[in-house]
Amino acid sequence: MGFTIGSIREIRELRELRSGTRRHRRAPACTAVAEYTGLWGWDVVPGARATRVGGRTECSCGAPQCPSPGAHPLDESLLVPAGATLDEATAAWERVPGAALLLPVGRAFDVIEVSESAGRRALARLERMGLPLGPVAVTPHGRAWFFVATGAAAGLPRLLYRTGWDDAVLDLRGLGPGEHVTAPPSDLGGLGPVRWLRPPTLEGAGRPPQARLLLGTLAYVCHRELPGS
Repeated sequence: MGFTIGSIREIRELRELRSGTRRHRRAPACTAVAEYTGLWGWDVVPGARATRVGGRTECSCGAPQCPSPGAHPLDESLLVPAGATLDEATAAWERVPGAALLLPVGRAFDVIEVSESAGRRALARLERMGLPLGPVAVTPHGRAWFFVATGAAAGLPRLLYRTGWDDAVLDLRGLGPGEHVTAPPSDLGGLGPVRWLRPPTLEGAGRPPQARLLLGTLAYVCHRELPGS
């Protein structure tokens, strides 16, 4: 992957903003969008946000019976593409103030979702094994998202079969094309912010690991969490 002088300058500015070594008037959400598009090479879609009104959760999309309040895209046409510069990302996000940051799955990565407790245990094992890892996020409702190479969701049944876990009942699923995940620091469905358990890196975000490298450990830990295991 080659960088132009302009792209190198953008990366330097984004890193300085991320580390806090420079003061800037840009909103934190705009900076986060620019980081995802400019540093990690991911598309970002503005998402609805949830609010609590009189003890109930309402969605900013305005639908009275929204099936996924605060956890769905507002408008796919407002997507900020991978490679957008800091100024481009800021200009685009200023059109949707307060929107949540959503990442389309199935383009730069797929996701394997497990419980947060299983995810933390599996991550510790995988790190000790020295396996290549991509970003890992945890949600406010107790789930962990492992970012892996595209194609994982479609190939999950075959991979589980090959690793001997096809007959097991596991709290594990794949997220693929057509789905979205809420990105830190955005709030998920009014429950609280999504957080990075393992933040993105240039290597991990640009080349997420093949699911087959992680799946055996993830399946094993999920199985160990089953009652009576």
